[in-house]
Amino acid sequence: MKLSIAFGLALAAEAVNAAALQPRHYTFPALTGSSAWTDVRTTVNKDSNAGLSDVTSDQIRCYTTSGTKAPSIKSVAAGSSVGFTASPNIFHPGPLQFYLAKVPEGQTAATWDGTGNVWFKIYAEKATVSGGQLSWGSLNKGTVSVTIPKNTPSGDYLLRVEHIALHQASNLNGAQFYISCAQITVTGGGNGSPGPLVAFPGVYKNTDPGIKVNIYSGATSYTPPGPAVWSG
Repeated sequence: MKLSIAFGLALAAEAVNAAALQPRHYTFPALTGSSAWTDVRTTVNKDSNAGLSDVTSDQIRCYTTSGTKAPSIKSVAAGSSVGFTASPNIFHPGPLQFYLAKVPEGQTAATWDGTGNVWFKIYAEKATVSGGQLSWGSLNKGTVSVTIPKNTPSGDYLLRVEHIALHQASNLNGAQFYISCAQITVTGGGNGSPGPLVAFPGVYKNTDPGIKVNIYSGATSYTPPGPAVWSG
């Protein structure tokens, strides 16, 4: 009997250790205050939570398959903050970034696919360097948010959240991208000229120093991939 109990405890401990070693992935399924996948387009990793590593894939845009749209569009006032929920919490170190793309005339945020040189960056999370290692404040966060620049012109937009997990990024194609696109209408906007405008895919290369990087050894600084932030 004692042997059976000891064997059972050993199996339980092994299972716990194995679970602890499993990769922890995540999605951004909802804007804060909304239900999952209502204002946010359903992503390919809805069930697997797995990250995307191919920056040349069309999925680097919104991590959706062709034709995927959300049923609702959420109104957001220019100059206000809008957030995404993470499910589960962000588990890997790396930078958080936000982009907007203005929907062209004749379409809506619920019909447009976001192709072309239409995306501009509105936030890039800065890294902290300590002892040659990089870290970011978004680690373990369950909600992340960004302020829509006050001079953003009114209209429909896609709002793209991107978290780049860099724990394996010393290997080529080792960075993992966790992405979602929300459908929003910006109200009370200004007359700004957002830019520079970039395309997904196209703006990132797998050899960019913010994508292929060793964050654990000898780092002195970090520059996230993509264009400069437009602050409005």
